[in-house]
Amino acid sequence: MSETSNTAQSGEQAAQRSQVGRVTSNKMDKTVTVQLERLIKHPLYGKYIRRSSKVHAHDEANECNEGDVVRIAETRPISKSKSWKVIEIVERAQ
Repeated sequence: MSETSNTAQSGEQAAQRSQVGRVTSNKMDKTVTVQLERLIKHPLYGKYIRRSSKVHAHDEANECNEGDVVRIAETRPISKSKSWKVIEIVERAQ
């Protein structure tokens, strides 16, 4: 019985969902707005369409600037609208 509880605690964690997006706003304290883009195929015509969504991400050190490409990961809810956090800055803005 204790064997099953040990494997559950020390075993595998669920893989964190991560995305790469561009910072569109850093005007808030310890928060950045990240725009995530994806391509979907039109069901009838087959043309690829660019769709985007904006999320708020936690930036503990306030180091992100507008235009930076960042990797964000899903985390527990930090506030009403924040459930992502910045993992790394992939590319700095010019």
